[in-house]
Amino acid sequence: MKYMKKVWLVTTDHLEDGLWFREMEDFKVGMNYVAVQVSRSRVVVLAFILMSNHVHFVLYGTREDVLAFIHGFKARYSRYLQRKYGLQEHLRDNDLDLQEIPEDDGQESLERAIAYVQMNSVAANICLHASQYPWGSGDAFFNPAPKKGRPLGALSIRSKRRILHCACELPDHWTLCDEGYILPSSYLNIKYVEQRFQTPRRMNYFLVNSSKAKRRLGAGGSELPSFRDQTILSVLPDLCRTLFGKSGFEDLSETEQPEMLRQLRFRFGCQVNQLARVTGLSYDTAARLLDGI
Repeated sequence: MKYMKKVWLVTTDHLEDGLWFREMEDFKVGMNYVAVQVSRSRVVVLAFILMSNHVHFVLYGTREDVLAFIHGFKARYSRYLQRKYGLQEHLRDNDLDLQEIPEDDGQESLERAIAYVQMNSVAANICLHASQYPWGSGDAFFNPAPKKGRPLGALSIRSKRRILHCACELPDHWTLCDEGYILPSSYLNIKYVEQRFQTPRRMNYFLVNSSKAKRRLGAGGSELPSFRDQTILSVLPDLCRTLFGKSGFEDLSETEQPEMLRQLRFRFGCQVNQLARVTGLSYDTAARLLDGI
């Protein structure tokens, strides 16, 4: 029983004082590292999404293989963050939750889990529909006009290593899109997922009725960020220079940091959790600085 293959929902904790992905290039690297882990593992990916400060996967395999997949992905991406940003063990304490999802329990648990994952970007107010979010499997299912690209076998070894940020060999027939990452359709079990949902209409029913969708509707959007973390992170240095003549948030004084938080909240509608992520402060510290204004 211990080594039976099952479906698992894997969720990492939300980073409160930092981001997994700071800019578009980071997302591309993350997408390619998912493909790399698939090629080196014994799990099947049914759905996934990469968000600014956490990730979700729906995986089929033994518990041991699923854990090896996610730990391998975290380790590989952590090394990339260290090389690019000098971040030491950035994801080491980023815990994860592993839930077994029954495939046939009469409660449509698998369909609900996939919809939950797909709707993360919509719940975060990033896009109107899951299919519009590129960093995951959102547009992979029931898509009559899938993205095109080049087979990996058409690239030189040097080009592949530069794009993939590793020397791993991937199947030649996998497709690299024009944006520079392996299309999830290359390795997802799309046929199985589409068979589970049966029709696009039924899949959309689960999407709009997922807990993520209900959270957004129930909150009226007020508690969710209107701007992506990456957008705010990209303008933060300019704001620091314009308002205080400093190069970054970490250079601001104890009196300047609360004012910068106020400016970000006023200009971008940031909530405390988002302010903490983009500035590197803990949630408690960001809340305390705002309360002191």
